[in-house]
Amino acid sequence: MTASRKIALVTGAGSGVGRRTALALLEDGWTVVLAGRRADPLQALAAEAAARGQAAMAVPADVTDPASVQALFDTIEREFGRLDLLFNNAGVNAPAVPMDELPLDKWFAVINTNVTGVFLCARAAFALMRRQSPQGGRIINNGSISAHTPRPFTAPYTASKHAVTGLTKALALDGRAFNIAAGQVDIGNALTELSERMTRGVLQANGTVAPEPMMDASHVANAVRHMASLPLDTNVLNMTVMASAMPFVGRG
Repeated sequence: MTASRKIALVTGAGSGVGRRTALALLEDGWTVVLAGRRADPLQALAAEAAARGQAAMAVPADVTDPASVQALFDTIEREFGRLDLLFNNAGVNAPAVPMDELPLDKWFAVINTNVTGVFLCARAAFALMRRQSPQGGRIINNGSISAHTPRPFTAPYTASKHAVTGLTKALALDGRAFNIAAGQVDIGNALTELSERMTRGVLQANGTVAPEPMMDASHVANAVRHMASLPLDTNVLNMTVMASAMPFVGRG
């Protein structure tokens, strides 16, 4: 490995924002470790990168499983000796139902992935970045508009993304002594396979159902690649990137 080689890890890299961001980082010359629960899309993306002369490695992992996360980071340290960037992107949602109708297993699934999973990956990245030479690196967490305000019937997801904001700030503070920068990108209405349904109608605060404006997910990838390109003495602590006309700013 040459000294100039930059190593990034993207979780949830098999689809959506994670896939777009991994592609963007590859274009910028990063070596990208692709993590996610499904091996097939990760391996397809790694093969696609290799065909373009880019460096990507697929490592199937479950961010909710401490042993799986440790194995992922052991692989990174063994193969590359360091990690310069973690994009903590893996996340799940729950059905939009009144909270008293929500099965408890759905609550735990969201919290285990969106909070514990983010913590486990950040914890392992922090440890590697702290002991590697040169010391330091960057952690970018995937937040959400829901880190600021809820949609109707989204208690698990909203709670999880508020927790991510707190974790981001704690990482930014605790990382100062070790040249570890931490920031968060809060996304609003990026068009992916999972969010396409929003173009056909989303429950609004006033009880109506209305389609919402969307933005291309590549704009999120570009936001992350900008944050990742900064020197470690400069940090974007929070960035909101959203479809301009989505119902977030304003009343109703």
